[in-house]
Amino acid sequence: MLKVNEILRVKGNTLYTATPDMPILRALETMSEQDIGSLVIMDHGQLAGMVTFREIIRHLHANNGNTGNNTLRSIMDDAPVSVSPNTNADEVQRLMLEKHARYIPVMDGPTLLGVISFYDMAQAIVAAQQFENDMLKAYIRDWPSDNETARPN
Repeated sequence: MLKVNEILRVKGNTLYTATPDMPILRALETMSEQDIGSLVIMDHGQLAGMVTFREIIRHLHANNGNTGNNTLRSIMDDAPVSVSPNTNADEVQRLMLEKHARYIPVMDGPTLLGVISFYDMAQAIVAAQQFENDMLKAYIRDWPSDNETARPN
């Protein structure tokens, strides 16, 4: 069974965070420059929330495209669903679909280990299916023929 810690190991450990008091415009710039869809909001070393393009777009729509002087605190999801490194991939998929979450923080107790995205999950599932497919093809290719298994009387 594929686990979150395996997905993080393949993904790498680059992580982008922000504080609740970061201006929305600065967060938008960071997300655009780094080509990322979310920022984990940390406050005094603790997970305080998440901001994704979804929250920023809602804010921009409600404010005629203006970020004003607003900070991430005003738009962040302050209770994001999170998973542990031992959570299996099926559970992450279920949570993502149930909670309509494209990004889920991975926490080991109070320590942030990374973020699993919908894209990361899709990539991991495709890789696991390809591996299984390759193994099945190898197994079938090495299947003994009837002539090889028949014993003389």
